[in-house]
Amino acid sequence: MLRYLAAVALVAGSCSAGVTSARTTASQGLDRPDLPGGAPLAVRVIGIDPGHNGRNYTDPAYLNHQVWNGREKEACDTTGAETNAGYTEPTFNWRVASLLAADLRRDGAKVVMTRHNNHGIGPCVNRRARILDDANAAVAIDIHADGGPTSGRGFAILEPVKDKVNHRIVGPSAVLGRIVRHELLSMTSMPTSTYDGRRGIAHRNDLAGLNLATQPKVLVECGNMRNAHDARLLTSAHFQRRIAAAFAAAVVRYLAKTR
Repeated sequence: MLRYLAAVALVAGSCSAGVTSARTTASQGLDRPDLPGGAPLAVRVIGIDPGHNGRNYTDPAYLNHQVWNGREKEACDTTGAETNAGYTEPTFNWRVASLLAADLRRDGAKVVMTRHNNHGIGPCVNRRARILDDANAAVAIDIHADGGPTSGRGFAILEPVKDKVNHRIVGPSAVLGRIVRHELLSMTSMPTSTYDGRRGIAHRNDLAGLNLATQPKVLVECGNMRNAHDARLLTSAHFQRRIAAAFAAAVVRYLAKTR
């Protein structure tokens, strides 16, 4: 997503206690690393927020109306970024989210999505946060891809800054962020961002998805759609499967560590 774009919620944990299914993902059989203490996803809810939506571009008035993000007002949503060849961020976000949801459901999780297809408009960023909060999600990940400088590469994990609503989840979100970074570096060929944050971690206080969160949450810019090398990865079905598997492994590891 463009660096100023609003965040949206994504992962909250809930799966069966067996490691066997957790190691074979819906990402077409990709092996996940051995997981400590089994897969602690039973009786959990995992929230997934694929950023933006495929037809957001058709209703600029809706996108531009202002909503409260926990600190100030911001636009309801944006269209998202795209590659130089026209491959859109909403498409990438939706495909990765769908793979991740299948992985987690295969392990027995209850998955809550903030949107259910890629041919709609919205919902607004504050509504996305509320969907995951109302579902009592155990953990959440917002899936995005950036529209940064063409020379810049890599993923960035955006973490919340303490605010009125999210003050209890800032520390746990930092733990989640470190685990997500480890899994992305272990399971994909995408490096950490060369232009956003430090060693792949950035802190943001201007995004509704993070400010309004009541569960541990990170927003992941999975790469830079404006960089030719990153764009080749982001549009690859193989890479999309790998990054979904990395997110699933991170959710399981986080919940095993914090249960």
